[in-house]
Amino acid sequence: MQGDSTVKLVKPKATALRKSQLKEWKRGLPLYLMIMPGLLFFLIFRYLPMGGIVIAFQEYNPFGGFLGSEWVGFAHFERLFGEPDFWTLLKNTLILSALNLFLFFPAPVLIAVFLNEVRMKWFKKFVQTAIYMPHFLSWVVVVGITVILFATQEGAINKGLAGAGFERIEIMTDPNYFRIVYILQSIWKEAGWNAVIFLAALASIDPTLYEAAVVDGANRWKQLWHITLPALKGTIIILFILRLGHIMDIGFEHIYLMQNSLNLSVSDVFDTYVYRSGVLQGEFSYTTAVGLFKSVVGLVLILLANKLSKKAGEEGVY
Repeated sequence: MQGDSTVKLVKPKATALRKSQLKEWKRGLPLYLMIMPGLLFFLIFRYLPMGGIVIAFQEYNPFGGFLGSEWVGFAHFERLFGEPDFWTLLKNTLILSALNLFLFFPAPVLIAVFLNEVRMKWFKKFVQTAIYMPHFLSWVVVVGITVILFATQEGAINKGLAGAGFERIEIMTDPNYFRIVYILQSIWKEAGWNAVIFLAALASIDPTLYEAAVVDGANRWKQLWHITLPALKGTIIILFILRLGHIMDIGFEHIYLMQNSLNLSVSDVFDTYVYRSGVLQGEFSYTTAVGLFKSVVGLVLILLANKLSKKAGEEGVY
C-alpha cells in the first residue's frame, strides 16, 4: 500500500513538471522560430561542408568520390610547405593581417568614441549615415572608383597632376602602394559599419556615471579614459580574439580585384593562390589542404588569445 501511494504522489508531480516544460517551450516558440534561419544557415553552409575536409588527405577523383579516391595522407601538406612560393604567401598574408589588426581594427573604436562625444544630434546622424553607406557597396565598385581616380593614364587625379606639371602616381601598378591602398579602402568601406557594435556598447553606459564624474571635476578626457574606454574593453577584447581567427583569411574578392602582374609580389596571398590552383587548375585536394592549414592556424590563435585573456582576468569568447 505504501508503494502504491508513492506512485500516486509521484505521477501528479511528473505530470505538472511536463506541463510546465511544455508551457515554457510554447512561450519561447517565437524565439526558436526567429533563430531557426540562422541555425539552418550554419548547419547547411558551415557544418555539413566540413565533411569535405577528408579530401585534403586524398588524391580526390570526382568520379570516384570520397570513398573511391586514393588516400595520400599528409602528401599535400608536405607539398604546400615545400613550395617555393609558400614563404612569400605567408609573409604577404601576415603583413596584410597585421595592417587589419593594428590599423583597421582600431578605426571603428575611434569612430564610435568620437561620435559618442558629439552633442549635435543632426550632425551625429549625418556622419553616421555617411560612414555607413560605403558598406553597402561591393568591392567591385570600390576598386572601380579607385581605378577611375588613380589609373596611370586615364585616372582623374593623375590627369590633374600631369596637367599641373607633376609626375603621375603609379598607385595601381607600383607594389609600394598596394598595401597602403588596400588598408585605406578597407577602412573607408567597413570602419563605419563596424562602429555600430561599439556604439551599441556605449549606449549601455549609465549616464549617471558621467554626471558623477562631472561633479567630481573630471573633464571630457578623464571621462573618456575612466568611463568610456573601460566600458568598451570587453567588446574590444572579444572582437579582437575573433579577428585573430581570420588572420590567415584576408578575403579573396578585394585582393583579386586589386591584383595585377606588377604588384603580384606583395598581393599574392593564400586566398588568391587557392583560386589559381583549385579553381583554374582543378587541384581540389591540394587547395583543401591549404584551406585546412589556414583554419588550423586561426583556431590555434583563438584558443591561445582566449586563454591569455582569461588569465588576465578578462572575459573571453567562451
